Amino acid sequence: MKLFIDTGSVAEVEEIAAWGVLSGATTNPTLLAKEPGDPAEIIARICELVDGPVSAEVVSDETEGMVTEGRALAGLHRHVVVKVPFSEAGLAATRELASDGIRVNMTLVFSAAQALLAAEAGATYVSCFMGRLDDIAVDAGAVLEEIVEALGPDREAQVLAASLRHPMHAVTAARLGCEVATAPGKVLRAMLAHPLTDQGIERFAADWRSRPEFGEWLQGLVAQGAATAGTR
Repeated sequence: MKLFIDTGSVAEVEEIAAWGVLSGATTNPTLLAKEPGDPAEIIARICELVDGPVSAEVVSDETEGMVTEGRALAGLHRHVVVKVPFSEAGLAATRELASDGIRVNMTLVFSAAQALLAAEAGATYVSCFMGRLDDIAVDAGAVLEEIVEALGPDREAQVLAASLRHPMHAVTAARLGCEVATAPGKVLRAMLAHPLTDQGIERFAADWRSRPEFGEWLQGLVAQGAATAGTR
């Protein structure tokens, strides 16, 4: 399963892209409104940092406006995917944009029935919001499983797990066979953490410090490697 970051912050993307784990990003008007600067420049910069799909969302609520905005957003960068909210107008806009060769991320999908319509309209990504389902006491994992099964193993539309609130949402999405999960930076950072990992690192470091000659040996090995590389 590929991991995207859900943010409008260039600084946050720079930080987490450096881990080597990001395949794309998702944004929305709310996230972009929190950041200073030109949204177009922010989106383009995020595209360059992740070197993969970056969803940028339309704000119109009618088909013609969605299509016009979607074409403009797609022109910002080759990696831009147009994010369209699920609705009658959104389905029609998705069909028109897809027919132009523009990739669409249909967002705010909360049922298998909606997912089937989104896929049939030509959406590249179908985004199910796990956290918002949990907020209304609906089993997000069960809904996501229904969507994955309904679209089938040979589906063209990719199931994107969104609104991840904690690391287990990402684990559930992976287990169910979602192609993508998008998570805010705080969830991605939480995926790093485990007390046994921290304890193990500290133990190894303490053991290494107890034998100073090992540090000298490793420094010598590094220097030897650098010298060999310099003669190639």
